[in-house]
Amino acid sequence: MPWAARAGSRYAGPIERHSIQAIIGALNAHQVRYLVAGGLAVVAHGHVRFTADLDLILDLEQDNVTRAITALAGLGYGPRAPVELGQFADVAARATWVREKGMTVFSLFSPEHAATEIDLFVEPPLDFERAYAAAVAMHVAPQTVARFVSFDDLIAMKERAGRPQDAQDIERLRALRQERDDE
Repeated sequence: MPWAARAGSRYAGPIERHSIQAIIGALNAHQVRYLVAGGLAVVAHGHVRFTADLDLILDLEQDNVTRAITALAGLGYGPRAPVELGQFADVAARATWVREKGMTVFSLFSPEHAATEIDLFVEPPLDFERAYAAAVAMHVAPQTVARFVSFDDLIAMKERAGRPQDAQDIERLRALRQERDDE
């Protein structure tokens, strides 16, 4: 999958495949319930385009969040914001970030994986249980499987976001699906 930083971003170069494999491998090893969304999910569903980060939707159940934090901290990830990583596990802190700062994602950076920032959704953008049941398992490396949001959930998320890039993604993904259906 061709992942690369978007023009004008704070990233030095392409998202690195080994970083994606390490992140997904760590989450899987810690039995974290997550869904890959965003640009990487667009690529996984067939529209090859650049992406600059890994968007993750976590099951925000306390133990799951704690396992996710442990897995990501083990890869050197910490928050870009001036807070402790462990604060992400605090429901009240997340609610305050949403209410007072309008935060939708909590960005993580690792010096060990400098080209691969992670954005964790602060609130689930969809019903997690339903989306998890509908998720698609795909390999990101020969021995590493990730759970991606379904095609329909990805389209719905992008429709709600409504940015120009989202509209382009929706158009291309729907065209690809139509091409497959016509075959």
